[in-house]
Amino acid sequence: MLDSVVWTDHVLPAMAPHLGIGVWQEKEYYPRTRDTAGRLISFDRWMALVDYYKAQAPKNIPPAQRPVPFRNDSFVFRLRKPLWTDSIHTAATGMVCIDSSGHNVFFAGALDNLLYRWNGRDTPVAVRQLPSPAVRMLLEKDRPGRAVLTCIGNMRAVDRAEGEVLELPLNGDPKASPVVIAGHLPRPVQAVPGDFNGDGRQDWVVCGFGHNRGGLFLLEQKADGGFNRKVLREVPGAEQAVVTDFNRDGRPDILALFAQADEGVWLFLNEGRGRFTVKNLLRFPPVFGSTSFQLTDVNKDGRPDILYTCGDNADYSQELKPFHGVYLFLNQGGTRYRQAWFYPVNGCTKAVAADMDEDGDVDIASIAFFGDLEHCPEETFICFEQDRPMHFIPHAIPVHASGRWISMDLGDLDGDGDPDIVLGNYSNGLIIQDHLVPDWNTTLPVILLENKSRMP
Repeated sequence: MLDSVVWTDHVLPAMAPHLGIGVWQEKEYYPRTRDTAGRLISFDRWMALVDYYKAQAPKNIPPAQRPVPFRNDSFVFRLRKPLWTDSIHTAATGMVCIDSSGHNVFFAGALDNLLYRWNGRDTPVAVRQLPSPAVRMLLEKDRPGRAVLTCIGNMRAVDRAEGEVLELPLNGDPKASPVVIAGHLPRPVQAVPGDFNGDGRQDWVVCGFGHNRGGLFLLEQKADGGFNRKVLREVPGAEQAVVTDFNRDGRPDILALFAQADEGVWLFLNEGRGRFTVKNLLRFPPVFGSTSFQLTDVNKDGRPDILYTCGDNADYSQELKPFHGVYLFLNQGGTRYRQAWFYPVNGCTKAVAADMDEDGDVDIASIAFFGDLEHCPEETFICFEQDRPMHFIPHAIPVHASGRWISMDLGDLDGDGDPDIVLGNYSNGLIIQDHLVPDWNTTLPVILLENKSRMP
């Protein structure tokens, strides 16, 4: 899955210290005893492992072959850009969110830590300062005008528990202090509500992506409004959670995607009173770089299927990978899933499913932050039109010159009944293709793809 140069120059030297093996800068190894647990592998055995990868890993990885070629068109969308006069500062939009009821787009900058509001036409307005970059926003359905933001604490891959989950008003005094639902979290990336212990109070499940440490946490609300924190799975890479009654017993269950090392989708079945039974549904190699998933009934059999993407490519194996892309796993009943469709997309970051052309079936939109920016920038945003059951036509929407997309949200912004899409531009940094100079817009923070399927 990786070529020999990546193994010998990057992955193995990064692996060695975890096993008690020292590494010289010239990628030479030497025996070293760890202060805590001692060496975890003999030096001779380690060198045999290195020799194996040198001999057996392929010299290069062939690129993926697309099963269906792109159509370079706009599909059902029309591009809209904000009136944005700042041509100096670099766009680093880490979060976008469509407020369908208020007909607004909210987005957050990862460099200035500001939350902005945009009506889809005019100039975005700064709403308030945040303590750290916001990476998720949840609009509270039962409390209009209020939102819950997940602030990561630190965008860099560090083990610092500086993240927070905040509840704040979107109107009124921008300096009013937010309600801190939880703090001191290891780089949290999402918070999802639910009453998991059946006491009538709203709890939260929080994904702490972390770095070498992280986990999936349950925040149980107490009678005084505070929260008790429980660990559901204490491993780094908790990426995304979906709360649903999976087994239809009346209690909310949790499906969670984990990235980093032990990658896959885990089901946490709610047994009541805050207890869960854990079952793995899907598992992936650690080089996949899992990035997102969504439950959606693609084949309309009444069972939730899994739309999944992988493509995080910022670690030790920074090369284009033919297994990155968009996957569909069909529900076979119970907790069994079968891969039914895959489309290769280098560095795929997220996919969302909806009936975008309003023909009665599920279509898919994907973004790729680590796409092949040099040779195929079109793949950074693709809409997959389902023209017959489980067959998709990829439309490469011509927006790659407007930015580099790290965040995406789908919703009915203009209230006409069809789904629109907003994309967030994280325009610079983490480019894995050497010497590539950005030729896309580096200052525009967001764009809107207005769905025109209902327009005359």
